[in-house]
Amino acid sequence: MKNSNKKAIIIGATSGIGLATARQLHKDGWTLGLAGRRKERLEEIKADLKERVHIRQIDVCNEDADKEMLALIEEMEGVNLIFLSSGIGWQNANLDKELDGKDVELLTVTTNGLGFTRMITAAYRYFASKGSGHIAAISSIAGTKGLGASPAYSATKSFQNTYIQCLAQQAHMNKLDICFTDIRPGFVATDLLKGDSYPLQLNANDVAKQIVKAIYAKKRKVVIDWRYAILVFFWRLIPDCIWERLSIKS
Repeated sequence: MKNSNKKAIIIGATSGIGLATARQLHKDGWTLGLAGRRKERLEEIKADLKERVHIRQIDVCNEDADKEMLALIEEMEGVNLIFLSSGIGWQNANLDKELDGKDVELLTVTTNGLGFTRMITAAYRYFASKGSGHIAAISSIAGTKGLGASPAYSATKSFQNTYIQCLAQQAHMNKLDICFTDIRPGFVATDLLKGDSYPLQLNANDVAKQIVKAIYAKKRKVVIDWRYAILVFFWRLIPDCIWERLSIKS
């Protein structure tokens, strides 16, 4: 890909997988539009990367988040890749967890459901107007089976898997050259999992390298890493009547 065509927006770029992927793409010569809730963190990242970086404060839960993303695209004079990496989630086995007095189940649905839909539909409409593009999104292996320890997180990730599939089918029906990559990592050692003891936690930088490889290969779906691919393969074979009687905890 020519350097003039290597332009990407990353939503959720201030930490974790989003930031690690941003650094990897930047190393490969991409011009980046980095978006996240923390403006001061975005400014720090821009200062660190030094060049080929645009930033914009965007909270996917805000009603104008899609318009802010489109403004960032205009500032960059177009992009070829939009990577959605924003998301939240907690273990909440007793459905009693709160954050700043707010129910975390509802917070999770707002961010991973409503916010995700707002941004991915905006990305789809933008690339539809161009006739081509690439949308990549972080979902999770948690979306492949209902996890009782994390109800809203698991359910919203399943929603994301299905929504991406719907858009991929719609693009095909409308003869649009839009590529979709549904990225399903296992548990990654980021701020999202801080305080939780999930097993087999992955390194964010290692995950980012696999994500970039999948994007370059235009893979439709990718489970990261191979251990989780095996795990997902086998747990999908378990009948629901048995699965729902298992005690699966971190």
